[in-house]
Amino acid sequence: MLSLVLPKGSLEKATLDLFDAADLTVRRSSDRDYHASIDDPRIDRVRFLRPQEIPSYLERGLFDLGISGRDWITETDANVVSLGELQYSKATANPVRVILAVPENAPWETVADLPEGILISTEFPSLTKRFLAEHGVKATVVPSYGATEAKVPDIVDAIVDLTETGSSLRKNGLRILDTLLTSYTELVACPPSYADDEKRSAMEDIALLLRGAIQARGNVLLKLNVPAAKLEAVSRMLPAMSSPTITTLASGDMNAVETVVPKRGVNTLIPALKAAGARDILEIPISKIVE
Repeated sequence: MLSLVLPKGSLEKATLDLFDAADLTVRRSSDRDYHASIDDPRIDRVRFLRPQEIPSYLERGLFDLGISGRDWITETDANVVSLGELQYSKATANPVRVILAVPENAPWETVADLPEGILISTEFPSLTKRFLAEHGVKATVVPSYGATEAKVPDIVDAIVDLTETGSSLRKNGLRILDTLLTSYTELVACPPSYADDEKRSAMEDIALLLRGAIQARGNVLLKLNVPAAKLEAVSRMLPAMSSPTITTLASGDMNAVETVVPKRGVNTLIPALKAAGARDILEIPISKIVE
């Protein structure tokens, strides 16, 4: 039913991990294969392409559904339908930023300080030109095809580039002057495909599974038994998405408690629960949370 295009390159592994967690495992003969499949009746064709190309291909109707970043959607100015952000990136769950960076010792403190004719290297020439025009800066924008941060100061005066953690900028003696765009990965669709009721329903199912897998990340399910006399004290210790689920057991003086808690900190929470009177504590991984 749906043709799906996934990002090749830096987002590739994180995307494969997400689809696997969503029970939409992508299968291909090798990591160099651009053709793949997913054992799901809603998806009949899968391709891998560079994320900067994906919005334009969706706009042209070559695929029904794909994953790309808001950065490339904005750069290409493609007419696509967003089914929402998928909050993951190459290294973290944080968004990436398209930033303007200059040498650490440069005299400029704001975009307005940039001198006329400044050379700026970037993989986002359209986005950069629009940003500079908005700020009244007359610059020469030089297209870059990788290793952008390495071109300052020998080749260009400044760069517009992606950053997730900022570590590469710091290693190359650069500082951020301004942020052009904050970008999450998005699930995006071809507008005519999204207008088709059957295809839109399948797209929304896939979006639900992907969001559920992301929501489950970093959380676990705790199940424990608590004597009635200790229930209030134990319940106060438990974070929950809404509130813990509490069921009275047949014995009458015992309660079964279930709650979703962050994985981070569970190593100290479990001993504390045990000390407060909980017993039979189970920690269970969660693959998806659908609210």
